[in-house]
Amino acid sequence: MLIRTHTCGELRDSHVGQTIRLNGWVNSYRDHGNLVFIDLRDRFGITQLVFDPDDGADAAMMAAADKLRNEDVVAIEGKVRVRIGGENPKLASGKIEIAVTTLRVLSKTDNPPFLPDDMGKLPSEEFRMAYRYIDLRRPRMQQILALRHKVYQSTRRYFDENGFLEVETPILYKSTPEGAREFLVPSRHVAGTFYALPQSPQLFKQILMISGCDRYMQICRCFRDEDPRADRQAEFTQIDLEMSFVRREQVMEMMEGFVRRLWKEVAGVDVPPMLRMTYREAMEDYGIDRPDLRYDLKIRDISEFAGKVDFAIFKNALDKGNDRPPFNSKRGVVKAVRVPGGAEKLTRKITDGYTEFVKGFGAGGVAVVKCIKGEDGQPKLDTGIAKFLEPHSQEFRTLLGVEPGDTVLFVADTYATATKAIGELRQKVARDMGLVPKPGAEGGPWKFLWVVDFPMFERNKETGKWVAMHHPFTSPRDDQMQAFLDAGEDDEVTIEGIVSAGYDIVLNGQEIAGGSVRIHDRDVQSKVFRLLGLTPEQAKEKFSFLLEALSYGAPPHAGVAFGLDRLVMNFAGTENIRDVIAFPKTQTGADLMTKAPSHVPDNQLTDVHIKSIAPATPGSPG
Repeated sequence: MLIRTHTCGELRDSHVGQTIRLNGWVNSYRDHGNLVFIDLRDRFGITQLVFDPDDGADAAMMAAADKLRNEDVVAIEGKVRVRIGGENPKLASGKIEIAVTTLRVLSKTDNPPFLPDDMGKLPSEEFRMAYRYIDLRRPRMQQILALRHKVYQSTRRYFDENGFLEVETPILYKSTPEGAREFLVPSRHVAGTFYALPQSPQLFKQILMISGCDRYMQICRCFRDEDPRADRQAEFTQIDLEMSFVRREQVMEMMEGFVRRLWKEVAGVDVPPMLRMTYREAMEDYGIDRPDLRYDLKIRDISEFAGKVDFAIFKNALDKGNDRPPFNSKRGVVKAVRVPGGAEKLTRKITDGYTEFVKGFGAGGVAVVKCIKGEDGQPKLDTGIAKFLEPHSQEFRTLLGVEPGDTVLFVADTYATATKAIGELRQKVARDMGLVPKPGAEGGPWKFLWVVDFPMFERNKETGKWVAMHHPFTSPRDDQMQAFLDAGEDDEVTIEGIVSAGYDIVLNGQEIAGGSVRIHDRDVQSKVFRLLGLTPEQAKEKFSFLLEALSYGAPPHAGVAFGLDRLVMNFAGTENIRDVIAFPKTQTGADLMTKAPSHVPDNQLTDVHIKSIAPATPGSPG
């Protein structure tokens, strides 16, 4: 074999006259009669080779070159010369070519199912995932792998400089309720017992703080047995961090510094000081706790005004829970969003479709009104519920700043349902209006945001039980601690109002990091478990090691986890998480290349004390 002296992306006109060696894949083949041209590719780029009888290529080599085809693997030696046909500005090496003097064919290829050519039309994603080793040869995919590597290295440098220790935590874990379904691994040694793959290293990193580690980081694999989607995989990578003897502000300052460093090193972007918004502000203005600030379309609670309007849907909503506090989930409200220019772009067909859309979030429908310019040249409400609003037209238009050409959309229901529905509707309207920038190589504009002061608890819609909004190890905010300790377990209004010391980083409407101050007091942790429906016996069974550790001198501590895959998605300018993972799973969790998951023989199941009740399928083992 001819060991390479250079890569296919580094040769320039300064190398002219040098004898070099290259290794790589044939990217394209062109026969010009007395000359054969090959574009040779490796992960660094492409270099043109020329087999020229006048410049070192004998008859045997010309015959061998004539048989080369795309995706053959070769090694060559040759001399760098100025490109005969003129510069190719599309290639970094476009000013030169290599006159080949020695050719070694290292591997011949069968007819590939497709070619890794970014310029050609690619087959379906599923087909490419089945032949991932070919898909990964594409220059775009190689660039993403290199980009991901750069994120890894920048991350490690930053946290090493700031005194963090990189510590590995177990993959075989104890099953604990963190909110998502777990992947279970049966034990061979103790029949009927199981490990779980970690949803996160949460408990171990807290144990490390109790152990005196002080500052911990890990780039770790995590697992959640949930259906994959565009920005989520069941198996994913996160940057996991924890700090002792800190409060929220110190953690946020450290992590904001990391974001600035990462974006500067990877994207060449200077990130300004990040905005802050409370959870309540986010829900009131945007109807979602991860608002996309690249466009406006703020939501307004117009309940007070709506109470004056003789419209049955408004009145019915406002009659619900009117004795409850303003932000109580069961209180009736009317919410509206003004869409500038919507009167023209949002047709009747589109707005009629919004009713079906919000029904998917529990709301009954969407009311609509448009503002047009009347025959007298004055603003006039039109279509939809215009007749109900007309007696209050001036007040309504002043309240929302409505101008001719605008459309206003309304959702009326309980606070929880109306907020969720109109928040999702706002995002759909933004897409319909063309307000959402498409991801690109620049990734911008970059709109970062800290969302803070989340509620500690929320009701599970299916069970009606309290669940932790972040996770059950999140502490109440300092000024909320006494109210939390004093609250009775059946005091629904007080418990719903308890604010946690949690914080998320949101970028362009996507959560890229989440964290909180942790509970470091055993009694506080025990009360959280009780509110979540765990009996003392259940809490001891699942978390005895944590509760015991908390009783032996636990420092105040806090942390955060960044979704590494989502970070790379943003840098790469893609909306599909599978683009940034070397070997991703499909929407059903399948690996199309290895054909996982797969059946295993009965004797393997017997070893781990399991018997499958699934019906046998043709060709399955066992």
